[in-house]
Amino acid sequence: MSGLPIKVEDPPKINRIGMVARWQPVHLGHAAVLKALCRRAVHLEIGIGSANVSDYRNPFTLQEVTDMLNIALEGHDNYHLVPISDLHNGPLWREMVMDLFGDLDVFVSENPYVHSLFDSIYPLAHPVTFVSPAEQVAVSGTLVRRRMARGENWAYLVPPKVAVYIKEHQLDERFRREYGLQTLALETVIEERSTN
Repeated sequence: MSGLPIKVEDPPKINRIGMVARWQPVHLGHAAVLKALCRRAVHLEIGIGSANVSDYRNPFTLQEVTDMLNIALEGHDNYHLVPISDLHNGPLWREMVMDLFGDLDVFVSENPYVHSLFDSIYPLAHPVTFVSPAEQVAVSGTLVRRRMARGENWAYLVPPKVAVYIKEHQLDERFRREYGLQTLALETVIEERSTN
């Protein structure tokens, strides 16, 4: 034996991958998935879901989310950002996404309802299947927004440059001012329901 390490081949490239999420805000879990998808795809379609909604779950504007995604994907150029509106009608929404994304080799989602909409349209995959265990980060947008609402440290949950962007534009302060009380009130209601 030569003692040389065995080279593990990279998995084959996938021509077109699509994914839709709200990215409110872009956090470390998102960044890990998106970077993994950029490495695996020839071209990645990134849908910005709820692009027409402004509420406590969607407090950042389309432009702000676009900026955060571009910051998180610095160094990658094989992706396209696609605003996707809420239609409150699953079948119509599916048709809109299909029109916007076109043919895909894989559609990535962790949402069971979205899977049910696309299971006969595209091959489906869960985001975690593209991320190595060492790169997986257990964080959610809900957790980040909750910490913002409480005035707690949230910055360690998002990519460092995204944290700088949020702080420089005072988006955390605006969120706390506009939606902080609503976020905390709804959290209390959910906690009470789960304990009853």
